[in-house]
Amino acid sequence: MAISVIRSSDSFVKPSEKTPSHLLDLSAIDRIPVLRCNTRTLHVFTHGPDAARVIKEALSKALVPYYPIAGRLVESVAGELQIDCSEEGVRFVEATADCTLESVNYFEDVMSIPYDELLPGELQEPESREPLVQMQVTRFVCGGFVIGLIFCHSICDGLGAARFLNALGEFARGLERPTIEPVWYRHFFPAPTPQSRSDNVSPPPLPIPPPPLPNYQLQHANIDIPLEDINKLKQIFRKSTGRNCSTFEAVAASFWSSRTQVISLNPQTEVCLVFFANCRQLLDPPLPDGFYGNCFFPVTVKASSELLQEASFTDAVKIIQEAKEKLPSEFEKFKKGDPLEHGADPFTPPLGYTTLFLSEWGRLGFNQVDYGWGPPAHIVPVQGSSTIPAGIVGSLPLPREGVRLMTWCIEEAHRRPLLDQMAKLFQCYSEHDP
Repeated sequence: MAISVIRSSDSFVKPSEKTPSHLLDLSAIDRIPVLRCNTRTLHVFTHGPDAARVIKEALSKALVPYYPIAGRLVESVAGELQIDCSEEGVRFVEATADCTLESVNYFEDVMSIPYDELLPGELQEPESREPLVQMQVTRFVCGGFVIGLIFCHSICDGLGAARFLNALGEFARGLERPTIEPVWYRHFFPAPTPQSRSDNVSPPPLPIPPPPLPNYQLQHANIDIPLEDINKLKQIFRKSTGRNCSTFEAVAASFWSSRTQVISLNPQTEVCLVFFANCRQLLDPPLPDGFYGNCFFPVTVKASSELLQEASFTDAVKIIQEAKEKLPSEFEKFKKGDPLEHGADPFTPPLGYTTLFLSEWGRLGFNQVDYGWGPPAHIVPVQGSSTIPAGIVGSLPLPREGVRLMTWCIEEAHRRPLLDQMAKLFQCYSEHDP
């Protein structure tokens, strides 16, 4: 969609008070190489006069209790990642757009969103150290605004990032302190200490290079599932088993089955579903509420293409639940360094068209962030890769209730069949369990 965005200010917001200046260790999960990346999201708000000023002032206050976020990633002498609490600040860009949010339908059509205009652009001083958080607040003619957010994954997972944004919202609404005080607490999962070795011990072999990336191009598809349909799925499972299933399990079972159905694999081909489970409550004692680092673990679900295509909705949910039941023991093995069921490095599962990654965003807390004018109408994830099949289970834009399944998981030839198959399944589910 053609809109004109003018950036009027590009600066670094620093803590409003003096904060500790030291190096902080990250946990072993924070230091996982695959997490050394940035996540990008758009947060659409329908109303917010003078939003940039209010949020910028609140950000300066929030960076006092959350002072590590104002620092920078560094590598220790041993080559391990740490946070240099340098008070260099969070990048903050102010911008204006020449249209109303209504005229662009609140960015419902993610395929035509001008992401480069709404996210902070390249740093003006590329030689400077990259900030852990970059934020652009774009004001629209209607008085609404969009926050384009870039967040370093090495310091926060989704729950942690939402925790920080909710605290930022509290400062914007005039609170003196966040309701939940942040804690660093990365020692819950310390990085392993490098073992010394004698001179006559051979060094470990070089790692095997990763396989070449596939050459397919994944297409976007949104699938909206009203709350009524979600409740029907849960009723089907409860009636069949006497147990409950979560919204995520219901959506994941339907989606994984439908996608497997339409990509026409050999019946014996193994297909994988990978999702990331919060592990905060698996620790003894559980992590404190104020923890905002990474604490999750991948759950890998495997089945043959034939089995999944022939499975009922109830059976597909059971396959997912059985894999989830192994999470506590697998996470404990990972902490101890013991062998795992699906290989030595669970954070790098096999990539390819037969592996589907799925994330749950609806319960992270982004939808509750309030800077003084109510929660966002819409949260838009920005596609991370054009070659890794993925889906995000989010919420429907307000005021609707239900799930928006945002996907980049299918080649163009399979896009329409996937949408048709999902619609067919939900029509069937409304009558009985197929």
